[in-house]
Amino acid sequence: MKLGNLLKLTAASLMVVSCVGQISKNQGVVNASVTISSTPAKSLTKSVISQNTAAMKLGTFVSGEHKTQGTVSITTKDGKSILELGQSFKTSNSGPDLVVILHRSDNVIGSTQGPSYPLNKRDYVILAPLQKYSGLQSYTIPNNINLADYKSVAILCRKYNATFGAAKLSS
Repeated sequence: MKLGNLLKLTAASLMVVSCVGQISKNQGVVNASVTISSTPAKSLTKSVISQNTAAMKLGTFVSGEHKTQGTVSITTKDGKSILELGQSFKTSNSGPDLVVILHRSDNVIGSTQGPSYPLNKRDYVILAPLQKYSGLQSYTIPNNINLADYKSVAILCRKYNATFGAAKLSS
């Protein structure tokens, strides 16, 4: 919701700046305080967002036990690491006790066997229960977790030790 409002505000600001610049050109007056940019609103939004957050790692989900898709990013905001499942994130709702985990392997699905792709408990840390089966959601990563030790994010059904999907993180 906040990102949507930020996009709308950025687009409106870009239009106002463009109109002011156009009026100044038509009147023969140069306004040095107005910079006209041909940068699309999406890129402008990224630069506005990056003032408050810094993307550290990114990944795209691949399916394991159940179809899982979308993106994940880990950013730093106000000194805290945040894991964010993107708007395009989606996984199956057919499992109980789904959790978001950080895993040591860069190939979670390939390092185990189907159909459930079970994981060894010493290879991952649980961040939190999955908030919802699709869409944008954020999880704060505790300060005591060394992100350098973890190379993937996965969605795990804790009750049956079944990996629904995983995303390799890259810088």
